[in-house]
Amino acid sequence: MFNLLFSQHHQRVIIASISVLFSSVLCAEQKPYAPENIQDVTIVSAEEVIEMILANPDLIVIDSRKKTEYLKGHIEGAINILNTRLTREELESVSADKSREILFYCNGTRCLRSSDSIKKAKTWGYTRLIWFRGGWKEWTEKRLPVVTD
Repeated sequence: MFNLLFSQHHQRVIIASISVLFSSVLCAEQKPYAPENIQDVTIVSAEEVIEMILANPDLIVIDSRKKTEYLKGHIEGAINILNTRLTREELESVSADKSREILFYCNGTRCLRSSDSIKKAKTWGYTRLIWFRGGWKEWTEKRLPVVTD
């Protein structure tokens, strides 16, 4: 029946389209999870992030997502530094004090950007690192305040 309804060219196009659709679904499902924890790093929830910011308005919050994602919405006061662009010099310009608390987040548990940034910061000697592992996904699901640029 399939052969009768569509020409051979159209059949190839349909099969290729279906293959692309299924491969993208499989890739999305195979996207790795962020680690459950990182040694010597405090993991916090969205509610704890709010408490920390209210208790310490000068808390450094680093959004490790892409600039386009950051511009669509971020936590108020967050500094956007993509994990792949984070350098020791840039982090030192944000905080030369390596014992100062720094909170990192990205898109959530299926995103590795903030955990990557934290691992870099640890190797550079930063000791009071905080990870909002649930990240932007948890923040928006809980309908917490968002800043857009």
